[in-house]
Amino acid sequence: MELTIKLPESFQTKTIKELLEVDWLVPRKVRHLLRTRKTITVNSVPIKWHETVKANDTIHLAFEVDDYPFQMIPFGNPNFVEVLYEDQYLIIVNKPEHLKTHGNQPNEIALQNHVAAYLKQMVFVVHRLDMETSGAVLFAKNPFVLPILGRLLEQKKIKRTYLALVEGKISKSFTIDEKIGRDRHDRRKRIISPNSGQTAITHVEPVQIFKHHSLIQCQLETGRTHQIRVHLSSKKHPIIGDPLYHPNPKGRLMLHAKELSLNHPFLQTNITVTAQSASFNQHIQ
Repeated sequence: MELTIKLPESFQTKTIKELLEVDWLVPRKVRHLLRTRKTITVNSVPIKWHETVKANDTIHLAFEVDDYPFQMIPFGNPNFVEVLYEDQYLIIVNKPEHLKTHGNQPNEIALQNHVAAYLKQMVFVVHRLDMETSGAVLFAKNPFVLPILGRLLEQKKIKRTYLALVEGKISKSFTIDEKIGRDRHDRRKRIISPNSGQTAITHVEPVQIFKHHSLIQCQLETGRTHQIRVHLSSKKHPIIGDPLYHPNPKGRLMLHAKELSLNHPFLQTNITVTAQSASFNQHIQ
């Protein structure tokens, strides 16, 4: 695998070490391989670790096949892909409800398979949405970019905003800071687990109040499985249509990943996309 990256006009001069380690968040193992093999060049010239790079420089990186082993997946249907943003490094698409982000079995077809068919190449999942949830999903186009985007996600530099239609009236903003763990009585579910759960933080903001329901906006600081669904259910505001956490679910799960934003690690530009869902909108009343 080979990659060519041109540094943007806004780039501030720094050493190649700083670029890889601080700006691009390249894992230590990968940095070590590039350095020891001398498979990184700037403007077609080999570069030493302490030398600097500047705006408009062209950086070329070369890897061996075994550096990034992965298993190919079967292609799905490219017509099922709604692209929200795409460049040579990543792609953001709008996932419909009732479709998994990635398959759990070798021949299972999910959104990842459809995106791979659209790109005619392997694509890598940066984060996932529950099968019943619709909205913006981020994929990396190659395995070098994947851990870099993963680091941005871990450092809360990728912002995700959701819309949810919930039971009851919510008239003011609040934050839910409750640890989430597995439900040992039902492997499909998660529960609030103060002692053994993982830290989970959800910010809630009202958008519109109806007679019996509320349309709210949620922002995540963490990305636990079923986080928004469990948190809202624990506050007696289960999401309409939730097959696991609503006592009387009807229709689709009314949870939609409306917006995704990040500062692009290579282009140094702010990317913000908004995803629409006709099925979500038609159920709001």
